[in-house]
Amino acid sequence: SSSSSSSSSSSSAYEDPTSLSEERAKAREKHLSEVIPSDNNSKNNSSRLRISQVTIAEVLKRKHMLRWVDPVLPTDCTAQQAIVVCIERGLSGMMVVDYSTSTETSSNNDAAAAGAMKRGRVVGMITSRDLLRILAAGIKEEHLSVENIVSRPISEYMTPISQVIYARPEETIGMCRSIMAKLGVKCLPILNDGRVEGLITSRDLSEYGLVAEDRGGKSNFLRDVSERVGLSSVGTSMAEPPAYLQSHLVFCQQPLFLNVGVAELPHPFKGSHGAGTSKNEAMFLHTTTTVQQQQQDIYASDPSYSEDAHFVVETILPHDGDESSNNNNHVSFSSDAPHLKDIVYMGVADGVGSWREYGVDPRLFSHALMEECKSIVISMLPDASVSSSRLVQNHRFPTPAEILAKAHERVKANNIIGSSTACVAFFDGARHQLHFSNLGDSGIIIMRHIDSEVAGALKRDRTIRREERKSDLRVAFVSQQQLKSFNHPYQLGWTGVEFKSEGESKSFKTAADFCTSTVHIRRGDIIVMASDGLFDNVDIDDIVKITLEWERNNNFINQAGDLSARENRWTAGTSLTGLSSRVIPDLALTLCKVAREKSLDDSTDSPFAILAKENDIMWSGGMPDDCTVIAMHVVGKPAGADQP
Repeated sequence: SSSSSSSSSSSSAYEDPTSLSEERAKAREKHLSEVIPSDNNSKNNSSRLRISQVTIAEVLKRKHMLRWVDPVLPTDCTAQQAIVVCIERGLSGMMVVDYSTSTETSSNNDAAAAGAMKRGRVVGMITSRDLLRILAAGIKEEHLSVENIVSRPISEYMTPISQVIYARPEETIGMCRSIMAKLGVKCLPILNDGRVEGLITSRDLSEYGLVAEDRGGKSNFLRDVSERVGLSSVGTSMAEPPAYLQSHLVFCQQPLFLNVGVAELPHPFKGSHGAGTSKNEAMFLHTTTTVQQQQQDIYASDPSYSEDAHFVVETILPHDGDESSNNNNHVSFSSDAPHLKDIVYMGVADGVGSWREYGVDPRLFSHALMEECKSIVISMLPDASVSSSRLVQNHRFPTPAEILAKAHERVKANNIIGSSTACVAFFDGARHQLHFSNLGDSGIIIMRHIDSEVAGALKRDRTIRREERKSDLRVAFVSQQQLKSFNHPYQLGWTGVEFKSEGESKSFKTAADFCTSTVHIRRGDIIVMASDGLFDNVDIDDIVKITLEWERNNNFINQAGDLSARENRWTAGTSLTGLSSRVIPDLALTLCKVAREKSLDDSTDSPFAILAKENDIMWSGGMPDDCTVIAMHVVGKPAGADQP
């Protein structure tokens, strides 16, 4: 009877597509009724949970019932072996297990202890994307062969267990999809009572809810697959880029340059008269008579009092051009701009003030860290006065993570005690990329004008009606901040003693814990790197508004927010890069001043106060703190170009 039923179902694909759709809908509903509990509060007891509300435990159970593959690799497995396992088992991610030690198990249960020993201790995770990066590294590094790269153990490449993002069985499909999208990952280990129950991939989430009949059989192939197999060998070509990208692509052929402005203000209650912990205490230290004089006196402005530190290193090098145009080391910015490469490194560090309680100046560590970063960058850049375009193309520029790791080791070697958050970035104007590594609660935001008519799905100001909005400046990227708990960010640090065990070292992090990423940037973007003194007091939407006002005041965008007018100006050769280089420090200073103003405002909750209350901590108003802002404007010509 099953055979005749199958035959009937197959023929219905030709005779009655409507009835076939109804049968599939009924089959899907039947499947969901078996795995998804009904809503007992519903009067007819027929309402079902949406797919996004299904727990991961159910998804994992169904996955393992259909196909069980152990997603495990030993620590001594090579990258080459891992690639083979990944392909043969069809895995997107694998857990790396150390079989030489067991997990902590009660001594009263010998059987459980033996089982734990057999399963080993999870020490990290590696994904198919990581394996591709390994191969790419072997191809790029001229002094390393691919064979040398893939013969190394995966323990050198894996994400350490302390940095692995996981999900829990009781969480939902919707939650896991959100986590994957936010972090840009495609698989998550499922952790339950100290055990990794399995890995969930984006494919697993997509397939859940589909019954076997939906994925197999003749009728499904004829309906869903047969007419989609193979591209025509004649007349098939790639489409032109969308119209809304045409103008942007014209500028993609040219290198980009960066104008940088820096501003810093110390904690408002620090100064030569003492360091108050509150406004009243600080005002008590002074004898001025007027409120205006008091504010001028008590609010510190000397950057040397700040626990924040920063550095900026910029060099313009010849790139992919006719070297004869640079004879005698003379560069004409206006004529040679297409053959120049703008390299900018910048960084911010925020010293941890609580070291004062132990008699340690918290400024020393953060300032030394940034000085070492600057020194490392300068020592590893090619000499601009003697470099050729060929030399620049073959030169390997240090990554932000490498710089921070080396700087940290140098600070430790100099026995400078303290700790600090840190963020270092590298702007590559030739490739239109910003590379960065961040540890803690400093960070980067990138603002970009995006046409609402084209990118309607992106975040925009929904408080103003579309026809009334005057600008499409939006946040294109926000770096991830890392915290152990509220107001306890990840830190690089040194106590003067090397930790002996893993448990002792949990207070400080290493290069393996950096949040490292690369962002594609465009001409006209505005980038802000800052310490938490800005982000704790100024909402990101307010940063966007301040930035837009700065753009309008300096005519980088007109009052109507007309992007075509700006692009026409660029096409005509009017870059305004000289003006940008002169006024970009004003944007940095304005953001610092607004952060201070809001930090002293007790009447309005700051982002810090809102997050504090979400963590059951009573806090109102702003959060007075040191504030350092590095504002950057992406332009089409170097600052020395013959343009206004």
